[in-house]
Amino acid sequence: HINFSYNTNDFLNAVDFKNDLENSLDGIIEFNYTLEIKSSNINDIQKSVNKFRKKASCISVVGGDLKVNRSTLENIKVDVLSRPYLRRYDSGLNHVLAKEAVKNNVAIELCFKDVLKSYLSHRSKVISNFKDIYTLYRKFDFPLVLSSRAESVFDIRTTHDFVAFFKQTGLTDAEINKSFETSSNILEYNKNREDLILKGVRRVRDEA
Repeated sequence: HINFSYNTNDFLNAVDFKNDLENSLDGIIEFNYTLEIKSSNINDIQKSVNKFRKKASCISVVGGDLKVNRSTLENIKVDVLSRPYLRRYDSGLNHVLAKEAVKNNVAIELCFKDVLKSYLSHRSKVISNFKDIYTLYRKFDFPLVLSSRAESVFDIRTTHDFVAFFKQTGLTDAEINKSFETSSNILEYNKNREDLILKGVRRVRDEA
């Protein structure tokens, strides 16, 4: 399975070539398109979410700004809040926001790259933020996504190394395995999103 991630400027162009790509792959491998939104303007984020929701297999918003974190977790149309701790001295989450993540089924993404490419006190702070998020995760059980965010071959690590890092920072094997299932759960959920009337209630189509 391949997931292609695009920003708001490139997403529509990618979607235009989706049929050509499907014909080229001819069922060899599944693929999906994720829209990644990077903005500190709440209104712009909301407009992008509404515009692309039906076209995207997954919508992710890059966090860090507390207003963005809150707005994203309160929006049931968003799938992932990525890196809520970005450029912050704290984790970017609290008990109130964790409850919103559970209520609206918005996953929290932690990126290995943020540790790999940081040093000294900054690296220590990122790991500390991860641990704070683990504490909230265990208490509220919101969806959790662990990603590498590798940008080049030099950033890629084996699955063993990836899992070992998150175990060393405090997650258990069961919690890591559960986080790996979150991405597929999001994609499966979004296949039926158009039929969802409200959370827990889905329209069943008559195939006759």
